[in-house]
Amino acid sequence: MLIGLDGEKIGILKTEEALTKARSLNMDLVQVSPKGNNPVVCKLLDYGKFKFEKKKNQAGSKKQKKQTTKEIKFRPSTDIGDYNIKLKKIKSFINDGDKTKISVRFRGREILNSNLGLDLLNRIKDDLSDIAQVDQEPSLEGRQLLMILSKIRKK
Repeated sequence: MLIGLDGEKIGILKTEEALTKARSLNMDLVQVSPKGNNPVVCKLLDYGKFKFEKKKNQAGSKKQKKQTTKEIKFRPSTDIGDYNIKLKKIKSFINDGDKTKISVRFRGREILNSNLGLDLLNRIKDDLSDIAQVDQEPSLEGRQLLMILSKIRKK
């Protein structure tokens, strides 16, 4: 069975006929079906171009980095020095292309003042507005406030 350039079935031909047809079109005759199949299926194509495209597609897929999620934990009473250090770490995560999950943990009666944690997350959002976008708005889940940031995508 011979398959043409556009994928159309040409029909069942003898090997010599298929080879002369391939040579006349300046193409290669490539066996597509496994050995032992009856009839053997062959295709007309430019094998060098096929291998180049395959290698090019594999190289393109390697360049894409898998996006991971990193987490930074805060407390509602985090001091300014610790805040600045953690903010630098968040910036490095975002610049590396990672999503960053920011959580504010509450212990005991701190949950009554959850607005302190919300203020902290809003301050982080404002400080990083030039490099980060909010994927998930701050939400209270159990005893922690969560927010997810990622790098701003250019359109």
